[in-house]
Amino acid sequence: MIRIIYSKHFLRETKKFPTNIQTKLAEQLELLQQNPFHSFLHTKSLTGRLAGFYSFRITRDWRVIFQFKKPEIIKLIGIGHRKDIYKEK
Repeated sequence: MIRIIYSKHFLRETKKFPTNIQTKLAEQLELLQQNPFHSFLHTKSLTGRLAGFYSFRITRDWRVIFQFKKPEIIKLIGIGHRKDIYKEK
């Protein structure tokens, strides 16, 4: 099973989200641990200045950016609305 680690930024931002988004995130993280490319996650490889990073959906509008540190370790980098998340990094 894949181990997930969290950036300080990710943890700080997650606390600001409504409870329903946090609950959905917890469900998605379970899927991420089992298979980072599960079809329910809609995982995408990012390009441009975010090359080397990936994103997955929490809901239609909310995304998480992550990076593989090793094949069995994922680091969650950022979380946010789809219109803003790709501008942060």
